[in-house]
Amino acid sequence: MDADKQLCGLEPDSQYVELAVEVFAMLADATRVRIILALREGELPVNQLAEIVHKSPAAVSQHLAKMRLARMVTTRQDGTRVFYRLENEHARQLVTDAIFQAEHSLGGIPRHHHTESADPS
Repeated sequence: MDADKQLCGLEPDSQYVELAVEVFAMLADATRVRIILALREGELPVNQLAEIVHKSPAAVSQHLAKMRLARMVTTRQDGTRVFYRLENEHARQLVTDAIFQAEHSLGGIPRHHHTESADPS
C-alpha cells in the first residue's frame, strides 16, 4: 500500500508536492501565462509571441528559455526560425483552470458556466 501511495502524486505527502510548487512559481508571471494562452492552438515563433503578449522579443525569449528548462515548452527549428509549442496539455490546463478560478472571484455566474443555447446537439 505504501508503494502505491508513493506512485500517486495526489497524496499530501507525495514527493511531487515541491515540484508542483515550482510549477506554480513558474506560472506566477503574467507574461508566461500569456505565452501559454498564445500557444494553446499550436506553435509560434518568438517575434509573433512578442506581438501577442506585447513584450519585446528579447523579454519573451528569456521567459521561453525558463519555460523550456521547466519542460513547459519545446522547440522546432525551421531554417533560421525557431518555433515554440507547449510540451504537453498540462500547462495549458493549469492556466485555463486558473483563468476559470479568476472568473469565479468576480462573483455572479462565470462565463465558462454559460451554455451555448445555439448548439443543437
